[in-house]
Amino acid sequence: SPKMDLLHSNGVLIIQHLQRDYRAYQDFLNFMSHVGDPRNIFSIYFPLWFQLNQVVGTKMIWVAVIGDWFNLIFKWILFGHRPYWWVQETMIYPNQSSPCLEQFPITCETGPGSPSGHAMGSSCVWYVMVTAALSYTVRWKDKSAVTLHRLTWSFLWSVFWIIQIIVCISRVFIATHFPHQVILGVFAGILVAEAFEHTPAIQTASLRMYIKTNLFLFIFALGFYLILKLLDIDLLWSVPKAKKWCANPDWINIDTTPFAGLVRNLGALFGLGLGINSEMFITSCKGKNSCKISFRVLCIAASLAMLQLYNFIKIPTHTEYLFYILSFCKSAAMPLTVVALVPYCVHSLMRTTEKKLN
Repeated sequence: SPKMDLLHSNGVLIIQHLQRDYRAYQDFLNFMSHVGDPRNIFSIYFPLWFQLNQVVGTKMIWVAVIGDWFNLIFKWILFGHRPYWWVQETMIYPNQSSPCLEQFPITCETGPGSPSGHAMGSSCVWYVMVTAALSYTVRWKDKSAVTLHRLTWSFLWSVFWIIQIIVCISRVFIATHFPHQVILGVFAGILVAEAFEHTPAIQTASLRMYIKTNLFLFIFALGFYLILKLLDIDLLWSVPKAKKWCANPDWINIDTTPFAGLVRNLGALFGLGLGINSEMFITSCKGKNSCKISFRVLCIAASLAMLQLYNFIKIPTHTEYLFYILSFCKSAAMPLTVVALVPYCVHSLMRTTEKKLN
């Protein structure tokens, strides 16, 4: 539509301005784009918070998974173009003189662009972390503590918005999103995170509930895809565009396709449910050692180390269905490691040490 073309063309001007005037900050902006990657939730933020506060860690996974699922559905409904291919195909520029937008190794994502998954994931997980941190200070009652709470409130929310703004700028800078797409992503992520502030049932969910939730999310997304495909609407329309207009074919990654994100998130949610309802979790994280600072520090260090090792596991991409199955298994193994395997090993090690000392 003319209004959308105008919005996109204005967005292209902003991208050109950023790429021209913020060239010196290129490495920093690329780094911040990685910071906003939803996959960091499972490999960095979750293992830190779960060992510090299991309620917050559990909520973080639910928010990340449900938020990314909504992001997928919104992408399919909104049919948002990405700047790096839109400028090549639009007819609004005279004499076919389309603007030149620089591409980077992380530019060529293959899914639709609206809303931004990075902006949505970043805002929802940082919203959970900020509200969790403030929940400790809000209990302070004396006058000096109230003042400290207000200062903490101002500081943390300032940090929150600074990070969201920089992540949004970074996504626009690399020409993978238009400005309106990252703004929509930020506020959508906040709405999802706020909804889970009032959903305490996730803390007591059984393994059966986790499995039912996984099945619902998968069947709804797959059914939505198949129904629209029967109506001759291809929800994977963006993949050929990405392959056609990406400056370097090596930058195209199957891990950025819509179904890859869905499978990854379903695996993480299943792994969390399996871990929380396991005997290893009950023995270690509900035992006497769970209150010790040394236990939590060891769990954090071991979890982060183990999850970094998972990054070295490269899933073969030559067969798409095999990739999805292995991606599900790998994603399930990550929270299972954090929730059950690592705490149980640390608990057993501490118990063995205590016996030797006695």
